[in-house]
This record gives sequence, C-alpha cells and structure tokens, in this order.
Amino acid sequence: MVLKLYKRKGSPNFWLSGTVRGLAVRESTKTADKAAAETIRVLRERALLDESIFGKKAVVTFKTAVDAYLVAGGSTRFMAPLVNAFGNTLLRDIHQNHLDLLSFKLYPDTTAVTRNRQLFTPFIAVWNHATKNEWAEPRLWARPRKQKGTRKRSTTARSGAHPVSYERAAEFVLNMSPAPAMVMTALFYTGMRPVELFTLEPGDVNVAGRWITLEHTKTGEPRGVPIHEFLVPLFTSLLKRKKGPPQVFQNYRGTAYQLFEERGGQLKGAINGARERLAKQGIHINDVSPYTGRHTVSTQLVINQIHPHIKDQILGHAVDSMSRHYTNLPQTPLIEAINTLPVPDLWRSAEWWADPLGYVGKHVKWGVGQKDNAT
Repeated sequence: MVLKLYKRKGSPNFWLSGTVRGLAVRESTKTADKAAAETIRVLRERALLDESIFGKKAVVTFKTAVDAYLVAGGSTRFMAPLVNAFGNTLLRDIHQNHLDLLSFKLYPDTTAVTRNRQLFTPFIAVWNHATKNEWAEPRLWARPRKQKGTRKRSTTARSGAHPVSYERAAEFVLNMSPAPAMVMTALFYTGMRPVELFTLEPGDVNVAGRWITLEHTKTGEPRGVPIHEFLVPLFTSLLKRKKGPPQVFQNYRGTAYQLFEERGGQLKGAINGARERLAKQGIHINDVSPYTGRHTVSTQLVINQIHPHIKDQILGHAVDSMSRHYTNLPQTPLIEAINTLPVPDLWRSAEWWADPLGYVGKHVKWGVGQKDNAT
C-alpha cells in the first residue's frame, strides 16, 4: 500500500496515511502547499521502503540522532554547529573525512585540543548513542592530534589540571561559603565531573546503598558512582530539601548552578574569594578548582593501590558491557575503594557539617575561626 495525502478536520496542513511493507504511518506533512506535500509523500514513502529492506540504519539522519541523544539527557554544548552542518545527512553517509574537514572549517587556526573538545567529542557522543539504538554501525573515530614538536609546556600550572593533597584541598574548601564548599567536598570524594554533580537529582542518589546512578554522562554511557562514608551526612541532609529546583546541589540563593554553553564559571566567584581570603592569611593556594577533585581522586586511588579496573569504573573510564550492566546496582568493591580516600580532621571540623541544609543559604565563610563576606 502506498502513502496517501489527506486533509484532517481542523488542520490546514496535509497529512500522510498508509502502510509501506508493514510500516504504518499517520503524520502531518507540516505544510498546506499540496505540491510540497506531494514531494514529502514521495520522499517519506521511499524512506519507509529503504527502512523495511535495509533497517533503521538506512534512514536515520544526524538530526534525528541528535534529538534522541538530547531527549536521553545528552549535553547541548557545541551541538548547534554540528546540526547545522550534518542535520539532514544520513548517519551512514557521514565519514571521517567529513568530520575532519568540518573541524577545520568551523574552528580554523585552533589547536587540536579545541577541535577535539568542540566538535569531535559531542559528535562521537551522538554517534555512540545512535549505535546503542542500532541506528549506526560502531566506529572508531580518529580524533585530532597535536603535531610532533609543537607542544609548548606552560611555565605555570593551570588550576585544576593536577591533583593536590587532601590536606591542601581541605584548607582551600573551608575558606569558601557553605554551598560551594559542599560542591567541592562532593567532587573530592566522588571523582565526578562538575557538570555531573551540578545536574544530580535526588532520584539518582541511593544513600543507604552508598551509590549514585548517572544515566547521562559526558561520554553518553551511564555509570554508577560509589558514595564515600564521609559524604553520607551531606547527602542525607540535602535530600531533605522540599522546595526549589530538583538539583541536589544548589547555590546559596536556592537556585541551580547554571550550565553555560561554551564556558564554565559556576564556582568562579567562590574560587576567587577563597584564594583572596587565604592570601590575606599569607597562604597562597592557586591550584585548586572544581576539576581538581577528579584528578585528586584518580591519583589517590592509584596511591592506595586500588586495581586500575576499579579506579576506571569509579571515574567512568570503563565502558565494557559488564560495567554498563551493573550501573544501577551498588558495587561493594567500588564502595570499599572510594572509602580509602583520606579525610583530614580539618575537613571534618567544618561548622556546616552538622546541618548542611541549614547552612547552605549562608553566604559567608565558615570553619576557620572567622567570618566575612564570601563570593
């Protein structure tokens, strides 16, 4: 049976109805122009025929794959240029050379790191999600690499790029207001990416089971994160919040931390404020930022002689089928591993620790014997 055009009562647009090799369709053409609607009918009929013979992989466009990825919770960051370039292109027609050429067109005179972050990473995340839906074949996409001999080492350490000791982290965090201090504490004892923590919701947290379930991550793969015993009072308190946005971690105003399209900055003011307050005390700590927590967890687990496979699962580096299968189930080896992270007495002494939810709205510095205005 072929598809037919018809007019639906109350709608100015033409509609499609019919079945092509067992695939039924009843949908709007989204146009009132009959000639345009007829063109859409022919193309839709051809697509259904291809799908019935070759499967869904023959007809899914990049735009369709992106829409599905976003519905599943994927990030919109850097996605618009990709959709503009590949929107209606079938997934099966996109190849490595198309991606390489697009990266140089969109981001000329940029480093391989920039092209990788702003184009290859979001593209591959969409592709991997499409692969899970069996819309595309698994592929190993080649990412841009730095040319040999072009790497220049910075003379100063970039904040967040290296681990720090837990004693140093504690001293820094306790010079922040309670709300950002709680965020930083969770980052240093979970190894989560900041964006994962900022979007965490109560339903993702199983305090009794010492487990966090992340369905949507940067890589597009779900994963489970063990909860350190130190964080139990923090999560227990914050999960009692009855009003406001759904995110577990909120700023002192009671609103969610904003996720910016092409930049960070959610804790920039708090980070700068802590550095300034420490500097007034003659203490200079400029190598701590939100991503420092992830590097510190990774390094400390190695020092603690945790098996590399366990470490990789905690940080979300392991993507084998077994890891995905147990995403939602608390894993004793991972919980035992995360509990090997040390907790300095200074960190335990934070005044807000007795009642995190009660202190989260206080826009002041706590825990080192004095109070002042905090960013």
